[in-house]
Amino acid sequence: MKIKLHKEGYPVITLVLFLLLAIVVVINLIFPKQTIIHYLLYLAGFIFYFFVVRFFRNPIREVSPDNNIVLCGADGKVVVIEDVEEKEYFKSKRKQVSVFMSPTNVHVNWFPVSGKIKYFKHNHGFYFIASKPKSSEENERTTVVVETENKREIMFRQIAGTVARRIVCYAKESESFLQGDELGIIKFGSRFDIFLPLDTEIKVELGQKVTGCETVIAKFK
Repeated sequence: MKIKLHKEGYPVITLVLFLLLAIVVVINLIFPKQTIIHYLLYLAGFIFYFFVVRFFRNPIREVSPDNNIVLCGADGKVVVIEDVEEKEYFKSKRKQVSVFMSPTNVHVNWFPVSGKIKYFKHNHGFYFIASKPKSSEENERTTVVVETENKREIMFRQIAGTVARRIVCYAKESESFLQGDELGIIKFGSRFDIFLPLDTEIKVELGQKVTGCETVIAKFK
């Protein structure tokens, strides 16, 4: 599997590098004599920078689109599988599957299905812990509805969490995307919800670790 850095990460990575270098310069101006504390601070800065760079990794995963399945749109752990009353677009019951992304997971998101975007909205909101149920409707989030070739409408959401404060989404109404195309990225901890027709066969379990573009979330009957 090939991995590159996501383009949204370069400004953050550059800024963090300059800030860390500035801190090193200031420390050495005030305390020029090198001590064990200096070396520990250098090590801590290096480890912090490593994890910042690692956060923006963008694995290249090849997908052969299949209109009969719903692929996972994010890496993480399944935290919700339930029937819910979807209030924003469908205004009716849907099956909801939610994947929680910890800060150590890849945070790039992908389109779970192929189709044309019928609806897109960025909703401002709170920053509750993304694994909590209320985050789906009350947190900062984007909502996307895709109509598949078979005229099924599938909704998914990128949800910001306590640490994540910025969602990047490339979806635009009336444009078409293929299953596995990049949807966007959520910076530093978040959640990905999928809303499916009630007759969809769910193929994952609560607590299961899933991989974007690889794990089959559901199958259409």
